[in-house]
Amino acid sequence: MTLELELPEVETIRYALDREVAGRKVKTVEAASMAVLGRYRNRKQFASAVEGRKLGAVRRIGLLLVTELDGEDLLVVRPGAGSTIRRHAAKDKVAPGTELTVTFTVGGQFRLVDPEGASEACVVAGDELMAEFPELASLGMDPAGEMIPWTTFGGQVLGRSMPLKDLLCDDSIVVGVGDVYSDEILFHAGLRHDRLSDDLSHQEVRRLHQALIQVVNDAIKYRGTDLEERPFVDVFGEPGIYGEHLAVYGRAGALSERNRTPIQRTKYKGRWTYYCDTQV
Repeated sequence: MTLELELPEVETIRYALDREVAGRKVKTVEAASMAVLGRYRNRKQFASAVEGRKLGAVRRIGLLLVTELDGEDLLVVRPGAGSTIRRHAAKDKVAPGTELTVTFTVGGQFRLVDPEGASEACVVAGDELMAEFPELASLGMDPAGEMIPWTTFGGQVLGRSMPLKDLLCDDSIVVGVGDVYSDEILFHAGLRHDRLSDDLSHQEVRRLHQALIQVVNDAIKYRGTDLEERPFVDVFGEPGIYGEHLAVYGRAGALSERNRTPIQRTKYKGRWTYYCDTQV
């Protein structure tokens, strides 16, 4: 099963798209199928809502990519598991699984490649974004967004009694953290995945907060993580290199950088979780 993209990968895409496509005018939109256009009756309905319009700044809200269109509307793309968004020249060969191709009047194309059809694309009125995506109203702390004090984060942690891996992977508490980065965060915080959140000391909460911010922002700096179970390349086709810095995820049997004992793995809710014996 292909893992979902997490916040560092989506933020890597957003940053590059904002630099590459903001200010460009759309000439044509081609959809290979209806796989990512579930809100529409047909492909033409979506294409006509985008063609001839100029793209503005690209923002990330949760794991949605939101691009302003002239005329108050928003182009929204939710990248699905196994998908990539790529910049291309019009003459470039079209990769299998390419679902959407947006061609600009000047400056080539961008393409949504999604062999599994797990993504979504749509245009919504600017004042209807929350109504169309009601899950946005309940998003929690964004580790790459406005800094949240550790004391505020601590209230979220200590006010619940849930395993720490579940807490980190809950978008209503922390945005965009999944299997990969939760294991890394917990390693750097020195905490086990099954430790209950309301059992932490204030010092442990502070370590967890610091590890969360550090791991997510380091992963963004290295343009995400490219893994066998979740291949990831950026807008220019370059793989993310944070995998070279992973401390525990996918490294069962390797020696921990903390105490030189083998990294462990265990099944947790049907998925592998990786940890070191020093985590408590």
